[in-house]
Amino acid sequence: MADPTTVSIVIPAKDEALSIANVVGRLKTAAAWREIIVVDDGSTDGTGDRAAAAGATVVRHPYNIGNGAAVKNGIRRATGEYILIVDADGQHPPENALRLVDKLGTYDLVIGARSAQTQATQARRAGNGMLNWLASYLTGREIPDLTSGFRAARASGLREFLHLLPNGFSTPTTTTLAFIKGGYSVTFEPIHARQRSGQSKIKLARDGAKFLMIIFKIITIFSPFRIFLPLSAASLALGVGYGIWNVVVHARIPNGSVLLILFAVVVFLVGLVSEQISALRFEGRR
Repeated sequence: MADPTTVSIVIPAKDEALSIANVVGRLKTAAAWREIIVVDDGSTDGTGDRAAAAGATVVRHPYNIGNGAAVKNGIRRATGEYILIVDADGQHPPENALRLVDKLGTYDLVIGARSAQTQATQARRAGNGMLNWLASYLTGREIPDLTSGFRAARASGLREFLHLLPNGFSTPTTTTLAFIKGGYSVTFEPIHARQRSGQSKIKLARDGAKFLMIIFKIITIFSPFRIFLPLSAASLALGVGYGIWNVVVHARIPNGSVLLILFAVVVFLVGLVSEQISALRFEGRR
């Protein structure tokens, strides 16, 4: 178990005045953490003042930059060997924080995997389920909760991938995929999240496409063939099958079949080059 005195807690917060003092207070009574950093991302309801009154170190953004930007600035300010990222909305009980920290000595990243019953709506559960399935396929590792913001990790690992983290709400997705594809040890700790206070700032229809793009971006950085090879194989199989059918039925090879086969070859070659670029990017990586 990582000693709590070596753990910095980072809490990104935007207009969470109703819950932030309680979150900070409960965390302070749970263990002797190295520090609790609340990054006030341009709140207009006094979130930063309430966090400071509760005993947290407050980093203030002059305007709303984004949840990811708040997490990045919190990571930069953290001085602990490990970092625990906690949502400011009161979903995560302090005892769950200790459960995650308990595994930090063995794993590089520990993610609080929420049960499906604790996720707000049926549409949200279905959307998260689809993202989990896609990420699991692309990484070759079962991922029960890709978007959970409740996670603990080695500070050195988080800083290694800091440049990949977006300023928006895709930081959990990016860190999960980056740690897995970067060869770090990752585990998922089942938790029961509470009902959050206030309204979620993530909208499935608006942000779902962003999460998909983040998944494809990270996979193409670390393992491009997971995307290019299936696409090339599907195009080749379709082109060959279409060509054989036309030879048998019409005694000719159609242009469409030739184009599909050429497309398959081009995609394969692009994937091969991307794989080499990916290998060069991480050659000598610490």
